[in-house]
Amino acid sequence: MTNISVRRRTFLQAMACAAVAGAITPASAQETFRIGLILPMTGVQSSTGKQIANAVKLYMQQHGDTVAGRKIEVIVRDDGTVPDNTKRAAQELIVNDKVNVIAGFGVTPSALAAAPLATQAKVPEIVMAAGTSIITERSPYIVRTSFTLPQSSVVIGDWAAKNGIKRVATLTSDYAPGNDALQFFKERFVAGGGEIVEEVKVPLSNPDFAPFLQRMKDSKPDAMFVFVPAGQGGNFMKQYAERGLDKAGIRVIGPGDVMDDDLLNSMGDAALGAVTAHLYSAAHPSQKNKDFVAAYKKAFGERPGFMAVGGYDGMHLIYEALKKTGGKADGDSLVGAMKGMAWESPRGPISIDPETRDIVQNIYIREVKKVDGELYNVEFATFEAVKDPGKTKK
Repeated sequence: MTNISVRRRTFLQAMACAAVAGAITPASAQETFRIGLILPMTGVQSSTGKQIANAVKLYMQQHGDTVAGRKIEVIVRDDGTVPDNTKRAAQELIVNDKVNVIAGFGVTPSALAAAPLATQAKVPEIVMAAGTSIITERSPYIVRTSFTLPQSSVVIGDWAAKNGIKRVATLTSDYAPGNDALQFFKERFVAGGGEIVEEVKVPLSNPDFAPFLQRMKDSKPDAMFVFVPAGQGGNFMKQYAERGLDKAGIRVIGPGDVMDDDLLNSMGDAALGAVTAHLYSAAHPSQKNKDFVAAYKKAFGERPGFMAVGGYDGMHLIYEALKKTGGKADGDSLVGAMKGMAWESPRGPISIDPETRDIVQNIYIREVKKVDGELYNVEFATFEAVKDPGKTKK
């Protein structure tokens, strides 16, 4: 009888202590804040997944894993850029793992596949990579820290028309971002007096560029406008050189995906002189970027590209939103805190448009040059605070 009384008294004391502790430090009783990171860690877009995953790790190393009293946990799922895999991963993360945010999304079809689930569950979807204009329109819970193709394509279209390029052949991947890139480049380039002499669309998965490149060469353009997603630029430039387009004096222009920093050095001298418009270069001269590049190189042994910056800024957005809400993790509070947020990124000043939840950022025109024996996208012109033209024209 005595043992039972002692056990009961001990249990009641423990319960009382727990209640007091909970009253004093409510944050300690809060659940872990979970981020479900859905990325292409395998397949043709694996460099995208790798860059973003690395940047997320780096951000957490630099800023800790506790925000507003919430312990941060990241759960990575590989979707291989297959939308059905993305949808399944998002559903499992939301239902089984009880994540507070889903993030990543290497290509547009993946981001769109997850959108209805984000809406239904009221879970923020942070798009760190995919670049089609319509993405943020598909759910009120989507916020983007990457880019849109119209942002860069409009800028390079204007630049080409004003800088002696008269005849252009276009080669774009046959899916929504490629269509965005083509549409917005073409509108601005033709309006500026340019002519499109050849138009080719290539398959998204495992493309063989060689036969298309021959058509480009035969059309004798001044330049080729190229959009292929991050990770495919190295293969494209290899075949571009093999077909002798560089020797024929056909320049490469386009949005910056084709000249991704993490693959640029492997492209060789055929890439020299390529002019692209983009949101980021590892050679961006700010101190913040120099520190970011140095830290990334030290941690992972290579330079970061624009996908890494999308992931790094995505984590910043999540951390700062959680601080603003004081640890409240419901989707409406988090998205509300994200709207209008502005900060200095390694890419330069950026903000989240409160109306569209899309990113507003500088777009830089860059030329591939050799710097200290390495290839870099060297910026030579800046277009400040560019909103997504895909939305502003509607």
